[in-house]
Amino acid sequence: MTSCIPTADAPEPLCAVAIHQAVSRGETRAVAVLEQALARIATVDGAVHAWTEVDRDAALAAACAIDAGERRSGLLAGVPLAVKDIFRAAGTRTTFGSPIFRDAPPDAEDADCVAAARAAQAVVLGKTVSTEFAYFTPGPTANPWDTGHTPGGSSSGSAAAVASGMVPLAIGSQTAGSLIRPASYCGVFGLKATYGRYSLRGTRDFSRSLDTLGWMARSADDLELMRCALAGEAYAPLPVPQAGGLRLGYWDTFEAEALDAGGRAAFETAVARCGAAGIHLEAVALPGTLRGLAEAQKTVMAYEACRALAPEYENHRDLMGPALVQLVETGLGIGDAAYAAAQALAEQGRAAAADLLRHVDALLVPAAPGEAPAGLAATGDPVFSRVWTLLGQPCVSVPGLFGPNGLPIGTQLVGRWQQDRALLAAAARLRQALAA
Repeated sequence: MTSCIPTADAPEPLCAVAIHQAVSRGETRAVAVLEQALARIATVDGAVHAWTEVDRDAALAAACAIDAGERRSGLLAGVPLAVKDIFRAAGTRTTFGSPIFRDAPPDAEDADCVAAARAAQAVVLGKTVSTEFAYFTPGPTANPWDTGHTPGGSSSGSAAAVASGMVPLAIGSQTAGSLIRPASYCGVFGLKATYGRYSLRGTRDFSRSLDTLGWMARSADDLELMRCALAGEAYAPLPVPQAGGLRLGYWDTFEAEALDAGGRAAFETAVARCGAAGIHLEAVALPGTLRGLAEAQKTVMAYEACRALAPEYENHRDLMGPALVQLVETGLGIGDAAYAAAQALAEQGRAAAADLLRHVDALLVPAAPGEAPAGLAATGDPVFSRVWTLLGQPCVSVPGLFGPNGLPIGTQLVGRWQQDRALLAAAARLRQALAA
């Protein structure tokens, strides 16, 4: 077992909030923060392989400009940021994890999320590995907890870069389980924002009804700092609810049979620790008539992806992975009526989820079947994220539990539509309970 997780004999990686505060007050320099990040990359990325490209020169120029400027008060001032290799970032190459684009020219402009982060004075360090077109075919990234295991996908490099202490923040995306699953496997916080809340301009559609922006960090407050930067809001620390003031509905979901023994034990432990911490718990469930939501997500994704990937399928099929080819061909066989039926079921699901969330602050559900599977040939099963991605609810994976092999298992919270800050406050309280 090779582990690349920061230990007591290595400098503790700074969190994004601490960097923002120290750089803004002139207590540290953005260049010093960057140098620490680059040193960490040099130490561990040879084993983790989180990056497709580290743009040291551009990052150094950005850090120097922050240190030299009169304004160092941006919410992300001096914070090293990793960007998933499906989002454009000026001066770097976007390959979408595909050999089709391996010789693409450097990007001329930023994706909207990258531009917003730069405007908040983030130091964009480079691109992190994505699976092929953010689907299933993995890149070379390994899980920092044990490099013989997958980090999950499709935001593989983003999760691994944060977990191994190379950066405090990383941008990712989710269409099925591409943020929540790798966050769970790598033991970090991961937020899938409310669907449609943040612009995806500067990437490309995979499934326009499902694609959602998100990001990863080592604390809920760091997720909130990034949320404020992207939303153009003033940052304030998360209000951590008092134990009796937080109400969670818990449910192992329609897909409960996908939990392995470690995943089942972790979910039951999460429920027990919440109860012990004084968090109000209520058993809940969506109506049984919505049992087909996970299959509806697959239908919507395949129908839309085959259209989005039509140019690559027609012209470069030989350079596409078998799983992606199969998805496109599955989508070509889905008729308009089946797609409409899946979307209609999703609408029913949104109404039912909103009804559940009128009575509780968030839903406590599994994040992944268990620990990260062994091997790097696959990225695990997104089964516990499909429904919530289809419904568009904000979701966050909260670390703090471990499986029988000592690898992380996250716990997922699902929040109310457009109430991402409130969800992150609940996540901060949950993390306290899990650590108790």
